[in-house]
Amino acid sequence: MKFSLKLFSAIAVCLASVPAFAGEQGSESAAALFEIPLWEGFSLPITNSIVTAWIVAIVLILLIRAACGRPKLVPSKGQYAIETVLGMFSEILEPILGKRAFKATFPLLICLFFFILAQNWAGLIPGVGTVGWHEFAADGTESFRALFRPLGADMNGTLGLALVSFGAWIIMILRFAGPRAVIYEWFGNKADKRDVPLAVYYFLSLIFLGTGLIEIISILFRPVSLSFRLFGNVYGGETLLHSTGYFTAFYFLELLVGIVQALVFTLLSAVYIGLITNHDDEHEHAEVPAK
Repeated sequence: MKFSLKLFSAIAVCLASVPAFAGEQGSESAAALFEIPLWEGFSLPITNSIVTAWIVAIVLILLIRAACGRPKLVPSKGQYAIETVLGMFSEILEPILGKRAFKATFPLLICLFFFILAQNWAGLIPGVGTVGWHEFAADGTESFRALFRPLGADMNGTLGLALVSFGAWIIMILRFAGPRAVIYEWFGNKADKRDVPLAVYYFLSLIFLGTGLIEIISILFRPVSLSFRLFGNVYGGETLLHSTGYFTAFYFLELLVGIVQALVFTLLSAVYIGLITNHDDEHEHAEVPAK
């Protein structure tokens, strides 16, 4: 199934990005991670959150393959359920992305949604974040190291996902809009010389230049906002559940939060791309108004 292959490839990209940002001693939480160096001489630790991410991703892929099987003209119940979900998301994302960018971007976005959703819900499994061992330092202080931990509760994991989204944004806007249209979108004077005096037109050019610089700054902060939003919600939910002993009301609340955060991450990624790629079909980006 072509979509399943694309889904597998997109998930692999997400997973490959996570270990690259797993710092060995970046924060207090990183010091409590279960790290295993891959080889001597180069520190690239495999943390408990990465192990959880790999396990959840493999289970997710196997479930999708088992549900779809070999695609048939008359779909099975599993294939019909997946096609229904994909159809629902396509109706939501196509108006945001635009027809031109939709086909190329949809596989990654739907992958991000299900991947993040599965990782968020994995943190609700009893034992994730609570099963592990205690270690005692030389000064007598005690620390707990969990064997498994949700990916969203590790800042390295959410940052990796945010950078995947940011990289996809760069590729898609350059592919479906082009550098010239992107520069015009950020810095170009949107006024018409025929409608305003020449002096006002050039003054507006300075205004658009300034707003373009502000836009660049906000764009650079997008990975930060995406990663912190997901991390804060998942980490806060993990702490809440552990401190309340998986209280039933909070447990079902976190199920809802997991869906909402996966949807927010996916929709924001789509909106960022669609802001530049989604224009009327009769107004191609290549046709930038002459000044």
